[in-house]
Amino acid sequence: MYRREVIAGVDFVSDDFGIEVELSAVFARPKRWRIHECAINYYGRTFAEGKRIGWRDGVPALWYVVKFRFKRPRRV
Repeated sequence: MYRREVIAGVDFVSDDFGIEVELSAVFARPKRWRIHECAINYYGRTFAEGKRIGWRDGVPALWYVVKFRFKRPRRV
């Protein structure tokens, strides 16, 4: 969860699964907002039930980490 005033001032560029990395990168910058974890219950699917995530899905994730680590956020 994010407060409205936190996300209102940032122009996000991701429209896919890279949004998680972008959110973390933007809000974890020095002198920015603090991140707190909230516990949730999650029961993931098994491979037989349709889980199809493999190592190839990690390549774009690594790219997003590099991309958003050094990118300056655009203010709205």
